[in-house]
Amino acid sequence: MRRTALALIVLALAVPLVAQQTPGQIRPRPAEGREPEFKAPTIREYRPKSQLVTPQHPVPRAKFPVIDIHSHQRTPIAPDEYDRVMKGMEANNLQILVNLSGGFGDQLHRGVEALKASKYKDRMVLFANINFSGSVGPGFGATAAKQLDDDLKAGAMGLKVFKDLGMFVKKTNGDRLPVDDPELDAVWETCARHNVPVLIHIAEPPAFFEPLDYTNERWLELALYPDRRHQTGVRFEQLLTERNNMIRKHPNTKFILAHFGWHANDLTRAGKLLDQYPNVYYDVAAVLYDFGRQPRASHDFFVKYQDRILFGKDSYQPDEYPYYWRVFETNDEYFDYYRDYHAFWKLYGIGLPDAVLKKLYYANALKLTPGLSHAGWPST
Repeated sequence: MRRTALALIVLALAVPLVAQQTPGQIRPRPAEGREPEFKAPTIREYRPKSQLVTPQHPVPRAKFPVIDIHSHQRTPIAPDEYDRVMKGMEANNLQILVNLSGGFGDQLHRGVEALKASKYKDRMVLFANINFSGSVGPGFGATAAKQLDDDLKAGAMGLKVFKDLGMFVKKTNGDRLPVDDPELDAVWETCARHNVPVLIHIAEPPAFFEPLDYTNERWLELALYPDRRHQTGVRFEQLLTERNNMIRKHPNTKFILAHFGWHANDLTRAGKLLDQYPNVYYDVAAVLYDFGRQPRASHDFFVKYQDRILFGKDSYQPDEYPYYWRVFETNDEYFDYYRDYHAFWKLYGIGLPDAVLKKLYYANALKLTPGLSHAGWPST
């Protein structure tokens, strides 16, 4: 009896150790089951200084001129604000900034006129937006398509659709408006008729749809920004299914999927989507942290699909662009990312060839957006 009780005690003590083991681990590690002697730092306090010594090649300015296909500025932009933006563009070798927040109707028209009147000819262009401020009912698509037609004739060079579609936009009966709803077909067909791209943001990072626990690699971001936790009921895979249905229904419309379509963490899936739909392209906005943690796979992907990827940054912070240049242009190892709540890991350069860099930085954007100025670019 005493032996049985002792065995049970030993088993009970061993269970926590076994529970902590990672997949494939065959025995407890030496420190498992021990607690630090000192007060543990918070997730934001622990910033170990690396002792690794490696060659460093920061890149303050892009090697070739760049079209940023994914930026957000005020519309219309004021002259002094444009001066400030231009300083950052010149420092980074940004030749054209595509402002995706162009609006629609009067706002867009005033935005176009402000750019025409500025001293920076052809350095910024506008994409139009759809007015989803109300609910969507029968006839909405035809009205939106007519407005878009007017906006494109007024000088917009493409359409930007924000993430509200699929997650927050409602139909008049209160139901969520699916991304592939037939009511929007007229909008996508209008873009095909004008031969302009649709830069579309559907869903959010897959981690945003997962439980907010300590296994979530975006825990800090979701803890800092409660509005990024998606509790709307729609799931990540449902949104992507609807997105893909929309793409399949409109093969003559060019779709640029913002943020790599949220597939930068799964390049095999990203490649299959490009293979299946020749009218699909990706921008790299705000997903640098995924390319930089898988440098060999990223290098091979960018080379293989070099005609299908466009440069974009999203938020306009001039001091953050050099991180992109360094990842894309060098083979540097183990360097910092610029936002801790996006990534706790280090970045590695993917060392793209010049021919691929030119396509990523400007040639693919010129190909997809005929309204952009084609003068003065290096030969590809």
